[in-house]
Amino acid sequence: MAFIAPFKGVSFNTDKAGTLDDIVTPPYDVISEKAVESYTAKNPYSMIHLDITKNPGGEIGDDARYQNVADLFSDWLDQQVLTRDKQDALYLYTVQYKHPNGKTLIRKGIVTQVGLAEFAEGVVKPHEETFDSVISDRLKLLDTTKAQFSQIFSLYSDPDARVMNLLENAKKQDIAGRITDNNGCIHTLYRMVDSTVIRQIQELFMDKALYIADGHHRYTTALAYRKLQKERNPEFSEKDPANHIMMCLCPMEDPGLSVLPTHRLLFWPGKLSVAALCDRLLPCFELEEITEGTREALMNRVFARMKEKDLNTDTSSKTFGVYHPGEDRCFLLVVKPNAYKLLKDKPLQLQNLDVVILSDVIIEVALGLDHHRCESENLVHYFSDANEAMDVAVKECHDDESSTPLLFLMNPTRVEQVKKVADENMIMPHKSTYFYPKIITGLLFSQQIEGEAVQRL
Repeated sequence: MAFIAPFKGVSFNTDKAGTLDDIVTPPYDVISEKAVESYTAKNPYSMIHLDITKNPGGEIGDDARYQNVADLFSDWLDQQVLTRDKQDALYLYTVQYKHPNGKTLIRKGIVTQVGLAEFAEGVVKPHEETFDSVISDRLKLLDTTKAQFSQIFSLYSDPDARVMNLLENAKKQDIAGRITDNNGCIHTLYRMVDSTVIRQIQELFMDKALYIADGHHRYTTALAYRKLQKERNPEFSEKDPANHIMMCLCPMEDPGLSVLPTHRLLFWPGKLSVAALCDRLLPCFELEEITEGTREALMNRVFARMKEKDLNTDTSSKTFGVYHPGEDRCFLLVVKPNAYKLLKDKPLQLQNLDVVILSDVIIEVALGLDHHRCESENLVHYFSDANEAMDVAVKECHDDESSTPLLFLMNPTRVEQVKKVADENMIMPHKSTYFYPKIITGLLFSQQIEGEAVQRL
């Protein structure tokens, strides 16, 4: 099903650009405006200059915004600040990291070009919705620069680890890049050029589907770009670089694959007391107050109680924590059967997702805030770090009296749930998954050169 191909990767020449640790960045969509200045100050060749953060509101900026990036990319290639490999390769991407539970893990993936397929074809499967405003900005950047600066992170099933075993056995210590990120994660890229092994790996992927884990907007952008190129070029072929997208593919059975929860900080418009909040939640949830101790202790105890309830590994745990910083009170929420009456029109796979229960039962019904209002008024903020979320919640409850911050603590969505939802052509709510660590931007990217042809089987 899936077609993959080697490619000539573009990377930084550290002899001219300096230390990679000071050049690379997280993906553009997780970089705050405040962080832009910090990345810019580290190194004049920071990736922040190329993979620019999204335009405010997601709208397309003026042409100069994107042309400046294209010119800079071209200049860096001319100056050999950036170099392009002379030989097609696949790239083994490993990341060693410490999980929040304290364990040190290694996740492995393969960086490759992937043939584009419409979602309806069932070759590449999404699990989250996308927004046109974000795609328009990324499309303009791709169309102007003719480069893909960051890899889409996708999953595939390989219970016997045949792909990774082939890649591991064939790779030599040809390191294409290595960095340590701000969280202490060590990201390493190995170049692999053995044509026999590349062909074997291509053949193994011919019967596999790919599941987008991180990068739905970038994939949808690539589909839109291919459509543009087809309209411009009547002789467009399947070998055209625009018919492909750079991905990092990770086996979903990899013991180093981690999904962390994404917690929600909701700003309820107006003042809402704990008593009023409980009245709204009681019809659909059992409430257990977590008492005594510091804020951090309350949060740790509610997480412990959520873990105790998390007994079924095939479905969601259906437990949440909620913290009201204004009154410094914390509760464990456990779903009652009444909640599912409100979800009866949704498929069972979606009813079993904590993120759906939160968005459709807690936020929309209990708190009376529909999705459109949450989006348009920016009422929901997302955090992978629960401690950071709590700090923001406490600060905001003192600084802003026009709203009531409520912190909802989440369990992670499981990889099995992602696969089941995608296989059934269903879509999860925004920010349902947080695959950790994020793929680093700046270790490797792909340049689309007119007239080149991608190797097809």
